[in-house]
Amino acid sequence: MSVGERGLPREQVPGAFDVGARAYDRLVGANPGYHEHLAKSAERLRLPGLGDGLTLLDIGCGTGASTAALLKAAPHATIIAADASSEMLEVARSKQWPPNVTFVHSRVEDLHENGVDGPFDGILAAYLIRNVDDPDTELKSLWSLLKPGASIAFHEYSVRDSRRAQALWSLVCWAVIIPLGYLATRDATLYKHLWRSVVTFDGATEFTRRMQRAGFTGLGTETMTGWQNGVVHTFLGARPSEIV
Repeated sequence: MSVGERGLPREQVPGAFDVGARAYDRLVGANPGYHEHLAKSAERLRLPGLGDGLTLLDIGCGTGASTAALLKAAPHATIIAADASSEMLEVARSKQWPPNVTFVHSRVEDLHENGVDGPFDGILAAYLIRNVDDPDTELKSLWSLLKPGASIAFHEYSVRDSRRAQALWSLVCWAVIIPLGYLATRDATLYKHLWRSVVTFDGATEFTRRMQRAGFTGLGTETMTGWQNGVVHTFLGARPSEIV
């Protein structure tokens, strides 16, 4: 499937988020459950001891909503939050954060080049993996950034396994998200990309298989409440512990 069929070409995605950055928090704030569901995915990592002594990665942090969710789950952890959109990061950095949170401007493909090497005690990747050109390569890269035994949570839309979820997602996008996004920014590019990137992304079963091929174990999938039930999921996995 070509990038055009999946949505914007990868190199154009950060720019689309740049355009939408100033209105992004307002728009997602109108989405019932948005922040609560990010918090649920962070909680599902089951990070011990409020994160004391842990180093965590929030990849695809956007304006910091997922960073706040991770911080709530592990307030004592060192958190590195990275995103490819400079404007989204500017909005994130403008908020108040404790000194244990650091923001880095980087695509997931370029983390090593930007000094993000790990290893990490946990990773949260929200709304990220469907926006990369080569999910298999990036899954393996994220696997390599985990400490042995550490977990990752992908917080992601996935509707291809359910006709109901596909229909509901398209209805919400074309009746609410795309019109409101255009009214807020006078540019519907990002919101049309959001719709298309979701309807063409892996179903939950296929994405779980993709994670397994990348080397993740302890796989599990949990969905959300509200209209996002069966639409938004937490995909959980871990890097296996080293055998001594």
